[in-house]
Amino acid sequence: METGTNSAPVSIEKNESFRDRIATVDESGKRKWIFAQKPKGKWYAARTYISWFFFILFFSLPFIYVHGRPLFLFDVTEAHFIIFGKVFWPQDFFIFGLAMITFIVFIVLFTAAFGRLFCGWVCPQTIFMEMFFRKIEYFIEGNAAEQRLLAKAPWTGKKLFKKTTKHVVFYLFSFIIANTFLAYIIGVKALGKIITEPVHEHVGGLFSILIFSGIFYAVYAFFREQACTVVCPYGRLQGVLLDRNSMIVAYDYKRGEPRGKYTKKVTEDHGDCIDCMQCVKVCPTGIDIRNGTQMECVGCTACIDACDTIMERINKPLGLIRYASENGIENREPLKYTGRMKLYTVLLSILVILLGLLLFTRKDVDATIMRTPGMLYQQRGTDSVSNLYNIKVANKTISSIPLKLKLEGVSGQIQIIGEHNYITVKEEGQGAGTFFVVLPANIIHERKLPIKIGLYNGNERVDVISTNFLGPVAE
Repeated sequence: METGTNSAPVSIEKNESFRDRIATVDESGKRKWIFAQKPKGKWYAARTYISWFFFILFFSLPFIYVHGRPLFLFDVTEAHFIIFGKVFWPQDFFIFGLAMITFIVFIVLFTAAFGRLFCGWVCPQTIFMEMFFRKIEYFIEGNAAEQRLLAKAPWTGKKLFKKTTKHVVFYLFSFIIANTFLAYIIGVKALGKIITEPVHEHVGGLFSILIFSGIFYAVYAFFREQACTVVCPYGRLQGVLLDRNSMIVAYDYKRGEPRGKYTKKVTEDHGDCIDCMQCVKVCPTGIDIRNGTQMECVGCTACIDACDTIMERINKPLGLIRYASENGIENREPLKYTGRMKLYTVLLSILVILLGLLLFTRKDVDATIMRTPGMLYQQRGTDSVSNLYNIKVANKTISSIPLKLKLEGVSGQIQIIGEHNYITVKEEGQGAGTFFVVLPANIIHERKLPIKIGLYNGNERVDVISTNFLGPVAE
C-alpha cells in the first residue's frame, strides 16, 4: 500500500513512475496520442445538456443588444468594457481590481470545496474539446478503436478522405468560434464590417480572424488535452488548494482492492474492481484514476459512468468511482464543510457585497475637476476673484450630454471658455473643458476655500465635485 502525492493510499505498484511525467508523454518524452473511448451514462448526459446551454450562450451573447449597446463587450484595444449592458472605462479600473480579487477568492473557495468541478463541467476548453470536437471526430473517424486502427493504417484513399474531412470541418468550426470570440472584443457591428467590406479596408481585422482561427484549430486538432495538463495553471494549483475534505472524483480503494478478474463464483479474495481498464479507456487525459488524485484529472466524470456500467453488468453496487473526499473514502465520512471553507465563504460574501454596492452606486457620468497647474488666482476688479479649472468627463451612457456646471452652496458664477455655456460629452465618450469660477472677494476668508461644483444634465444633477478655490487673504 503506497501513498501518492495528495492522494489516499491505494494498492498500486511501488514504482510510482506515473507521477514523474504527465500521462500523455512516454518515458522517452514523446507524445502519447489519446484515443478516448466515448462515455455513456447519466453524468455524460448531464454534461451534454450543460454543454448545449453553454454553446447557446457563447454563440448568442455577442448578438444581444440592450438599449442600443451589446450585453457583453471586452474591447481591450479601446479599454472599453460592457458587462450586462453597463459601460466600464479605465476610470472604473478599481472595480475590475476588486472583481479580480473576488474571482480569485472564489476559485480558492470553490476548489477547496468542490475540487475541479469547474474543469469538468463548464470550462470552455473541456466543453469544446469533449462535447464538440471529440463528437465530430467520433462521427467522422468512428469510435476509439476505429480511430486507433485508422491512425496505424497506411495512407489509402479512405484514410485520406476521413483525415481531410475531419481537419477541414475542424478548421471551419474553429473559424466560426474565432469570429464569435472576436465579436466579444470588437462587437458584432465591427466584425460585420470586416466580413462584408473590402479586404484592403480591414487587413488587421482579417489577420486577427485568421490568427484566432489557427489557434483554435491547433488547440482542438493537435494540442487537445495538453492545454489542460501542460498550459493551464489551475491543474497545477489544485495540489495547493485541495485538502483531504475536498470533493474529487475518487476511486474507492477500500472497496475495490485487491483487484481481480471477474468470476461468477462468490469470493472474498478480491475487491469489486475487476481491472477491466474501462475507466482508463474513457479518460480524456489518459490517467488511471485508481492511482489516486492526479494533476491531469479534470473531474469530467467519464470514469464514473464507465465504472458504473461495469458494476451494473456484474451486479455490484454503483459508486466504486464517485464524487467523494479522501477522508470520505478512507474513513467512510461524508463531505464536510471545514473551517477553512467557512472563512473563505465569509470573505467571499464580503467582497461580493462590496462589489455589488460599487456596481449599484456607480455613476453614469464620471468627472474630474482640477485647478489649472501653475496658475494663481486672478483679481477681477475690486470685488471679485477667479480661478481657472480644467474638467475631464467620461460619459458612460448611450446619449450625448450637454453638461452644465453650477456652484453649490456658495454665491458666485461659472464661466465656461468657449462658444457655449455647457460642455458637450458624446455618448460613451469623453469630453474636456476649461472654465473660470468667479467668487465675491468678501466671502474668501482663507487661502484655500472648499467649494462644490454641481454637474447637471438639463435639470438633473448627475454629480457633485469637491475642489478648492485659491484666493487672497486680507492681512
